[in-house]
Amino acid sequence: MRPTTVRPPRDLLRYRAATTEDVSFLRALYGTTREEELRQMAWDDEAKARFLDHQFLAQSKHYESFYPDAEFLVIELEGERIGRLYVDRGPQTIEVIDIALMPEHRRCGIGTMLLAEILAEGQSSGKSVTIYVEHFNPARHLYDRLGFRHVDTNGVYHLMEWSAS
Repeated sequence: MRPTTVRPPRDLLRYRAATTEDVSFLRALYGTTREEELRQMAWDDEAKARFLDHQFLAQSKHYESFYPDAEFLVIELEGERIGRLYVDRGPQTIEVIDIALMPEHRRCGIGTMLLAEILAEGQSSGKSVTIYVEHFNPARHLYDRLGFRHVDTNGVYHLMEWSAS
């Protein structure tokens, strides 16, 4: 993948439903979100891979069972898979279950742009937008900048909410 240093035009990005053909990509993407945490572990690469496989499978099963009506989307840039966006639209709330980009596409404005679209949807529909984020996740600053507010804590996760009002 080529690195993105500036935000690409919106018309070069698209969503599509994740399929079974995306599982290896999604597993690799998931692994990138845990790299810093795993660097601190004294495990060999094989043990880390087994752990990530187990955690990815557990997360996938959890999302599928707790969010049966959610959209599980792959984000593409000019046809290249660069991330995922999982969203559950309820009657009062739009929940961003998960958003992640490959490392070479982070910190260039793509996540901000995509989340701004979800916030605009929340604004036009009168729905709040929520997301759970780990306390140490660098994206927490993005959510703060976009107007999300911490409303609850569940273990290491903070529930953040953006309100149309």
